[in-house]
Amino acid sequence: MADKGTPHFHNDIGAAVIHVGSKEFMCIGARPPFDHPHIFIDMGYDEEVVCSYCSTLYKYDATLKASEARPRECVWEPDFATDPSSR
Repeated sequence: MADKGTPHFHNDIGAAVIHVGSKEFMCIGARPPFDHPHIFIDMGYDEEVVCSYCSTLYKYDATLKASEARPRECVWEPDFATDPSSR
């Protein structure tokens, strides 16, 4: 995962649960410019966690790759070349 950085996830679609393939990730709430502070979440030994800003429920799914989510639309890939808010 070090070559890709920390995965970022958002909940623009209002999913009740987002399944993620990493126990360490960033929640941004919604896509910029409507995002909340990008917070690092570490599930530790737990299998699920709720974001303290947007109340999104994240559940760990070992069948997903670290940078994947279900639903797929909840993965955010910052475009560092063109999006100043991702710097």
